[in-house]
Amino acid sequence: MKKKLFLALFCFFVVLGSNAQELANFMGRTPVLSPEFGEKTVTFRIAAPDAKLVRLYGSWMEARNSSVNMMKDTAGVWSVSVPTPSSELYTYNFIVDGLVVNDSRNVFMQRDGTRYLSVLLVPGEHTENYFEANEHGNLSKVWYDSPTIGTKRRMFVYTPYGYETSGEDYPVLYLLHGGGGDEDAWSTMGRARQILDNLIDKGLAKPMICVMPNGNPGQQAAKTQLLEEKPFDRRDPENADLYVKSIVTDIIPYIESHYRVIGKPEARAVSGLSMGGGHTLAVTRLFPGTFDYICPLSIGVRGDAADIDKQFQAVKQGGYKLYWFACGESDFLWEMAKEMDAALTRNGLEHTFYVTDGGHTWANWRKYLNTFAPLLFR
Repeated sequence: MKKKLFLALFCFFVVLGSNAQELANFMGRTPVLSPEFGEKTVTFRIAAPDAKLVRLYGSWMEARNSSVNMMKDTAGVWSVSVPTPSSELYTYNFIVDGLVVNDSRNVFMQRDGTRYLSVLLVPGEHTENYFEANEHGNLSKVWYDSPTIGTKRRMFVYTPYGYETSGEDYPVLYLLHGGGGDEDAWSTMGRARQILDNLIDKGLAKPMICVMPNGNPGQQAAKTQLLEEKPFDRRDPENADLYVKSIVTDIIPYIESHYRVIGKPEARAVSGLSMGGGHTLAVTRLFPGTFDYICPLSIGVRGDAADIDKQFQAVKQGGYKLYWFACGESDFLWEMAKEMDAALTRNGLEHTFYVTDGGHTWANWRKYLNTFAPLLFR
């Protein structure tokens, strides 16, 4: 009888549209809210009644090994309030008696390779394009044949709001991830869909398709698909630039035959971060004239100046409309980026070298996409 009464009351609250807080109060329990924004602070909470020590670590903290202690209340809920960090997207975790755990009360998480991280997105001018826009494009997971690599592979394809009904043809940005990432990285860690949605919605960027492939030739798709990876020896000369070649021989033909796109160099852009920046340099070297918009991020050059000059002369002869590259002054590749700036200059390639503070981080790469996307296809 008691069980039936409980179920009836539970359904009553659901039908009335009661939220979790009201239902919890009715049950005599207070839900654990985390994170919770206050006027000038953010409060984090975790229920761990048997724990002896719980700490909070956030990527906004200056030192990577720093953390703050949390306090336990009589219900066994640990909490701490910290000053709200500046506007940015951060990740954080709890350290419960030495064990690193995510915030189970926060549904906003990101996958960074094999790690899942709780996210704190602090509102403000810097992050306004990281939130959902008024009009949303679509993000599709697309399987395609890759004869160059010899398998079926997966990529993410963003189409802007209105693509399905506009009847128009669109330019395409090929957006490449870094080492340790996969086809999901730019949409999950980079907020690429939200950034493009907002820029297009505000009239700051041209409506475009964005293609995000998997840059690991041994993978068919992200590790989350549980597909067997084939051994891939990057030192084998036959494998040199294999993925880069597949961008032009497999991916571009697929996109231009399955989507309404403008299949011309003036409607193609390529950009990538770190390893993807290297892929950007390689694909424009091997296939000069294919992309009119070239935007490598957090990468540079080093080695024999004559070889570097030869590569950039090929790009120059192929022609382009925009060469825009960026790097942070704290990036471990900063010196290589400065060498690249010098090489482009001495070879007479007009370009923009966009310099920021910070290092080899998604905070910079999101900023770079937000900055160069409005310059494309003008």
